[in-house]
Amino acid sequence: MKPNWTGVYPAVTTKFFEDETLDFATFTHNIDEQIKAGVHGIIVCGSLGENSTLTYTEKLELLTAARDVINERVPLIICIAENSTKMAVSFAKEAAEAGADGFMLLPPMRYPADDREILHYMHTVADATELPVMVYNNPLAYKNFVSIPMFKDLAQNAHFESMKESTGDIRYMTDIINELGGRFKILSGVDDLALESLLMGADGWVAGLVDAFPRETVVIYELAKQGRLAEAREIYRWFFPLLHLDVSNKFVQNIKLAEVATGLGTEYVRQPRLPLIGEERERVLKVINDALAKRPVLPQI
Repeated sequence: MKPNWTGVYPAVTTKFFEDETLDFATFTHNIDEQIKAGVHGIIVCGSLGENSTLTYTEKLELLTAARDVINERVPLIICIAENSTKMAVSFAKEAAEAGADGFMLLPPMRYPADDREILHYMHTVADATELPVMVYNNPLAYKNFVSIPMFKDLAQNAHFESMKESTGDIRYMTDIINELGGRFKILSGVDDLALESLLMGADGWVAGLVDAFPRETVVIYELAKQGRLAEAREIYRWFFPLLHLDVSNKFVQNIKLAEVATGLGTEYVRQPRLPLIGEERERVLKVINDALAKRPVLPQI
């Protein structure tokens, strides 16, 4: 199913057992609940999916499991985050054969490349298959920045259809639209800037806390697109302390704790990550429990 890059696209967590093996049953249950809540696509093996700790084979296994449970109800996107161009090209080809509908593509990992190197990498990987690509622009976490002149270059390649905007600067979105018009669909990649991004013209939301609160996330998106801003703002303000949990070095552990609280996951992570403990854990649990105690009744959309 071809993605239209519009709406809510959960970046789902990868579920593990305590021994760090893959928990496919919980993984697919969460995806099914996301779709029932009305999301518009699913992204697997992203940053929140602990991509860097997964083997090549595990990523393809997760893709297959997600494909089977989705059963063409929504588009299935897989993240490509590799260290070498050769590996990224190989993975793209295998993922396409395994049933991916599109890619979320990060610039080269670990190496702080220059603009020429980034563009060469992105074009080479995108041209490896016929699938559409969303550029994941997150310079704060990954150091490689895709600038507007670089997006103008990528715009010449039809494989690039959208961007995940994770610079953290809401002003940048307006600059992008002014310079590039509607050439790329723009999806907000920062949970606690999502409503602001939608109001400034974003087409969608690559979301994190949606993994624990799928319906609330979808309702905020739909209300914003319908122009019901007072209702969207009220739910967003309730959601905001939770959304801050996505903007943290331990966002995976935070969101997995929230999934436990809503019955949509487990808190097991893969090392070097470790589960939260002590005061840090109690602080995150308080945010989650305070929100659950005031969980709003959602309006009809």
